[in-house]
Amino acid sequence: MEDSDGEDALEAPGLPLEIIVYILSFLHVSDRKEASLVCRSWYIASQDPGFQKNVTFRFPASTSSLELVRGLGRKPRCNLIISQLDGFSISKSLLLEVGLCLGPKLESLALPGSSITEASLLALLPRLTSLRRLDLRGLDSLFMSGAFLSREEHRQQVRSALSGLEELDLSDLRYLSDLTFNRLTGCTPCLHRLSLAGCHIAFEFDPYRGCPVGAVEDSSALLSLRNLRRLLIEQKSTLIALDLSRTSITPESLRTVAQVQGLILEELVLHGCKELTDYSVEILVKHQPGLQKLDISGCTELTSRSLEAIARGLKSLTHLSLSRDWRITEKGLSDLLLLPSLSFLDLSECLHISGTEMVKCLKGSNAARAQLETLNLKSCTYFRNLAVFSLAQLLGDSLRELDLTSCINVTDLSVCAIATYLQKLVVLRLGWCKEVTDWGLMGMVQTTNCEPDEETGDKGPRFTRTFGNMGFFKPPRLPFEERPKLVTQNDLEQFKQQAGASLLALSRLQELDLSACSKLTDSSITQVVHFPELHRLSLSMLPEITDASLASVAWHCRSLTSLALSHCPGISDCGVAQAAPYLPRLQHLYLSCCNNITDRSLFLLVQHCKRLRTLDISRCSNISTTTVDLLQSHLPFLENIHYKLIGGADHALAL
Repeated sequence: MEDSDGEDALEAPGLPLEIIVYILSFLHVSDRKEASLVCRSWYIASQDPGFQKNVTFRFPASTSSLELVRGLGRKPRCNLIISQLDGFSISKSLLLEVGLCLGPKLESLALPGSSITEASLLALLPRLTSLRRLDLRGLDSLFMSGAFLSREEHRQQVRSALSGLEELDLSDLRYLSDLTFNRLTGCTPCLHRLSLAGCHIAFEFDPYRGCPVGAVEDSSALLSLRNLRRLLIEQKSTLIALDLSRTSITPESLRTVAQVQGLILEELVLHGCKELTDYSVEILVKHQPGLQKLDISGCTELTSRSLEAIARGLKSLTHLSLSRDWRITEKGLSDLLLLPSLSFLDLSECLHISGTEMVKCLKGSNAARAQLETLNLKSCTYFRNLAVFSLAQLLGDSLRELDLTSCINVTDLSVCAIATYLQKLVVLRLGWCKEVTDWGLMGMVQTTNCEPDEETGDKGPRFTRTFGNMGFFKPPRLPFEERPKLVTQNDLEQFKQQAGASLLALSRLQELDLSACSKLTDSSITQVVHFPELHRLSLSMLPEITDASLASVAWHCRSLTSLALSHCPGISDCGVAQAAPYLPRLQHLYLSCCNNITDRSLFLLVQHCKRLRTLDISRCSNISTTTVDLLQSHLPFLENIHYKLIGGADHALAL
């Protein structure tokens, strides 16, 4: 793309670098990456320090990673996620290179799926003088011997480097003990966030010594509540976030944590702590009224009494997760939605929630009320059209993410309500809503005289608003009809001529899940899935769609990074051939159980989708292992390829 003078042919003559940087600032990250490939000036502009904040580089340990690390040394700051490290020479060399090239520039380091030695980490940590976040989750190899940081000289070196560390993740460490915990946290005196999720913590009884926790000195076998409390007291002036998910914390233990004098938590995660009770939550709210984010999902003993306590005591709450709290009912939800700061609410798998109280509260309150941006109602099977319709009207100005996955009573009417009132949505999940049809996605549903449900005796308000001014109607269904009438060509012509409440109205969508909405066909997918900013799309388990849908999606959704088409028997090599040239950004592709996909599709992916990181071709009977091997050698970013039972054989997970 260069002319005879060596200048970029596509570059505007004399355009200052500052102007190009300003233009690029309006682009999404993925778009900016594409723009950086246009010409040299655009590439230089894309490297402006203003764009480099919070950029994380993720790669596995390999010889090629050494050169990448050296290249990153030119950046003013960076964050790394390095996987698959072990005790062999390549991993040791890579960590040494990280310390030499990035030591004072590295702000965040995570080492998932690794088994590094203590010596390797101790050679690296003293060099990381700007580190703010350290993720050691699951690194049992460091703590198994109990000797980590046992030498004073090592502790002094690490303490000097990590004195500014703000976030420490020690999740899922089976061998974390009082001794190793004290040594490590003694080197990090200013923690803001600490995660001990999934760790074996003795809250009340030491099984190794057969006595209550705290009756003896620090344990070399397990981490105790007494020791955790000691840390909270020592770092109470800085610590604001604590994660104790999946631990055996008891009501009295939570009380001990909450009552630490001077500790003011803003975030607390207690996901899966099944021994907690309503009394626990009431005590927590009383002693930590400044909580802004609270996750008590999977705490199956909690009832609506906890909701009432939260609504009374946590006036600054912004995020609340109640997922899988099965005993929670509508009672208490109305008070909760009167918290004006609440923006995130997760009620997924709360099986007794129907939305009635939510609607009453939002509709009847003249005072300040919650401005929800994220609402998760996954598997809330009592939610029906009336509740979705009302919530869509009431939350239209604020809602950005809506999850209705497995809400089996949601139908086309709900989809039309969403398209009409929630046009600022960025994420919409309708997976397993099996009553959604082409008519709903296309907005071709008569709603001017929608009667209440006679079978359930619903006496709620009638739907009197017409979606769009379309005048379309759903064809009458005969008693013996098992599926809705298919959309005809005449219907499509009418759709193109009218502007209505079709899914097209959601122009800001970045994620859409329609998986297992089995009544959808090419008729709607080709007409309404036209979203230039869409990054993630799932059309898995749609038996009626064909290559026409795949080709249309690729043409109209060119920002896709993740595409799921598993269990779509109508997808074939022909569709991949039409789609692949328009999907250069694709990173994750799921094609399992697509038996019309053959080796030809893999060659097309090698040619056009060079950024693939994940590929699932399990149970694709017409793909050979030889071609899979070729695929792995030609796609440099490919990390995970699933090819179990391809070609009729049983192959394990390859990477």
